Amino acid sequence: MASRLAEFEAVFSQLVDDLGKQCRQDFELPSQVWKWFENSLLYNTIGGKYNRGLSVVDSERLLLGRELTPDEFVNAATLGWMIELLQAMMLVIDDIMDAGKTRRGKQCWYLVPSVGMAAVNDATMLESAIYMLLKKRFKNHPAYVKLFHEVAFKVELGQAYDMLTAPEGVVNLNNFNLDKYTRIVIFKTAYYSFYLPVALALLDTGRATQQNMSQAEKILIPMGEYFQVQDDYLDAFADPLVLGKVGTDIQDNKCSWLVNQALLSDSSISSELAVKKVYQELQLDRVFHDYEDTQVRELKRMIAQVDESEGLKRSVFEEMLRKIHKRGK
Repeated sequence: MASRLAEFEAVFSQLVDDLGKQCRQDFELPSQVWKWFENSLLYNTIGGKYNRGLSVVDSERLLLGRELTPDEFVNAATLGWMIELLQAMMLVIDDIMDAGKTRRGKQCWYLVPSVGMAAVNDATMLESAIYMLLKKRFKNHPAYVKLFHEVAFKVELGQAYDMLTAPEGVVNLNNFNLDKYTRIVIFKTAYYSFYLPVALALLDTGRATQQNMSQAEKILIPMGEYFQVQDDYLDAFADPLVLGKVGTDIQDNKCSWLVNQALLSDSSISSELAVKKVYQELQLDRVFHDYEDTQVRELKRMIAQVDESEGLKRSVFEEMLRKIHKRGK
């Protein structure tokens, strides 16, 4: 596993070199500007689990039914790192909006001395780096750019929907419901975390038929919803040292799965009682595990029905589900 991660991170080093040459040589920017951007790239992109990025590599290997050649690995890993850059951008913005304190076991980027609100511009540079690298590495594949633009826009719309549902400093539980929660999750999390890695793998292996892309979306969007419900559960119940961040969903008045479950039990409860329910009612633990068992059974049923006639493989979805089932962080 360590060797695999090292190989994956080695590709990122190449991408950072590409960006450095572009900034210093093509754009003739002073080293001070590049150094700032490089620090942001390394701080915000390195150190996670790389589940999204590695899912591109794993999906291509499973689609092809063999180990990737060195060139195939670099291509797949490069596309994977584009998702990690999108993830980094979203985390920087999300931490600012939610007034987060820690991320991946260290200070949020905007809290680093000398950074502050410059982190907003840093986040936009992280996303722009995606398109500069795609232009350099995949200039003959416009479908990648189109897909990233579409998915990034959906993520940003989901972020806006989340913010509008629970404005800062305004507690209105009447604005919460599970249907709204699901829509937020689909746009903010599911498309880029689950659909995007497999869609990229299908494109890169020449298997992006309409049927395959449709089947992937049908399975991976509900899988992404399950993943976010896990996240909401862990935000409230997991050890922050294990999770790598301090959970703030309740303090931030988030439209989370836990709050909506509490509201289902009593739609007239007050804000204070809702918080107490989320923190104190141990049966929410049971409700979550019941949900998890039901959702996993349904996902397995859908996976079993995948039509493999156009090159899609059930094993791609089985591997995605394996990575998240019963996770602790």
